[in-house]
Amino acid sequence: MAASTTTISLSRNPSFSTTNPKPSLSFLSPPCLKLPSILPSFKPLTSHSPPDQLLSIPRATAAATPTTTPTTSFHGHCYVVGDNIDTDQIIPAEYLTLVPSKPDEYEKLGSYALIGLPATYKTRFIEANQTRTKYSIVIGGENFGCGSSREHAPVALGAAGVAAVVAESYARIFFRNSVATGEIYPLESEIRICEECKTGDLITIELAESKLINHTSGKEYKLKPIGDAGPVIEAGGIFAYARKTGMIPSQSP
Repeated sequence: MAASTTTISLSRNPSFSTTNPKPSLSFLSPPCLKLPSILPSFKPLTSHSPPDQLLSIPRATAAATPTTTPTTSFHGHCYVVGDNIDTDQIIPAEYLTLVPSKPDEYEKLGSYALIGLPATYKTRFIEANQTRTKYSIVIGGENFGCGSSREHAPVALGAAGVAAVVAESYARIFFRNSVATGEIYPLESEIRICEECKTGDLITIELAESKLINHTSGKEYKLKPIGDAGPVIEAGGIFAYARKTGMIPSQSP
């Protein structure tokens, strides 16, 4: 991924609050932020997505203090989907009234993740009467996250317990929302891993080596490096990253 910089102008003064002991997003007149470019190398979209827009949704699970130990790997069972998984399938519009900054609604939002998948998916992503999934890694094909620009899509996956999505390509707005919220790692595969893995396979993702290991099949696959987006996600999202790096003032205790 290119090491260019993207200038993000925050023209408003967002102020969020939450009863969760973890931080809200609140600051006054922040300066223009110069953050690493976080655009994926995507293929032409098969659906029309609206222009990029700055995400302004607080993350209910953001850590009060950015972690000092970078995430290096993920390990768990995978859930496999196909091409063109849109945001209506990830989280249908009827659940967008849920407010992710409220812990109880954040949890409820996660319980509806991928509920919009068609009936051809016989295995449920989240079991009945559960709020979290047993699949911590989602593997998809081309154009994952296409459709509307709803930021609830990556948030719902993160709330459900997903750590990373591995897809052949992404809709640009979904990729940016994933990074901006810090909810999930949107990783790109170099081949169609979705045709070689099955739901329930045991997977390890090594971020430092940009590698996916399928322990069930014994195969390994090369991933594209997450690059400059990695530190933003690791920090807990774009605002947490800006505070961590001194781009905007840290919150008062």
